[in-house]
Amino acid sequence: MQQPVLLSAETVAIPDGSGHAPHSIRTWRFELYDEIGSTSDLCKERAESGEPEGLAVLALKQTKGRGSRGRQWSDPGDSLALSVLLRPDPQADVLPALWPFLFALAFRDGLVSSCPGAEDLLKLKWPNDILLHGRKLAGLLIERGGSDCGSWLVAGLGANLVRAPRIEGRDLAALRECGSIPDRDVVARNILSALTHWLAVMAEKGFAPIRSAWIRHALAEGTRLVAQSGNTYIEGEFAGIDEVGALILRTADGPKRIATAEVFLMSGRE
Repeated sequence: MQQPVLLSAETVAIPDGSGHAPHSIRTWRFELYDEIGSTSDLCKERAESGEPEGLAVLALKQTKGRGSRGRQWSDPGDSLALSVLLRPDPQADVLPALWPFLFALAFRDGLVSSCPGAEDLLKLKWPNDILLHGRKLAGLLIERGGSDCGSWLVAGLGANLVRAPRIEGRDLAALRECGSIPDRDVVARNILSALTHWLAVMAEKGFAPIRSAWIRHALAEGTRLVAQSGNTYIEGEFAGIDEVGALILRTADGPKRIATAEVFLMSGRE
């Protein structure tokens, strides 16, 4: 198998003021590859070998990207394929269910920093999809594991930047619809800066400010959603998330708390 070509490797320092909490990441080891199977797989391999947290891998082309629930992530070209490696403190009081909200918030902030015209247009859908006018633009997949070198967390972030892939039955979006965008490496650096900020917020203040910010950028309250878990479907109106990230739906039978499910817009555009 041909080895991926490393185009550049550098340390990216986050400017002062992005976060000063203990255990927050102030620098990232940023690697750019020409073509790779999966940026997340590379991060996982390095994690199993003892790589410290703070690794960020960006690929110009990804051929074996993965989405949620085992789906293949389709790269139409000129897309963002970024993965990061963290080693969360096992003694820290951070529930696994909270990580998708932190990453989604940082992901959105980084995209908006790269394309200010998207500020009022990009909306978060539970728990970590980013939508433009009801169409999916970006998403992420978080994977966890551990070895003799310690536990690790790898988050893969994928976004349609220039154009959206054509997938039958889906209507997807691209960031270029909101205005001009910089090169992918600049977008990736903006996301890393936002991630540093929100990691520091989590370390200093816990989940509450992340929850508030996530709700502020989420779909409008009352948006019609359907939550699928196996063969069970629950329809209702979006009413926010609770203190541990569970989705709250207003249904005909009263409020429903949903901890795990696949969630769709009733409009079916994504």
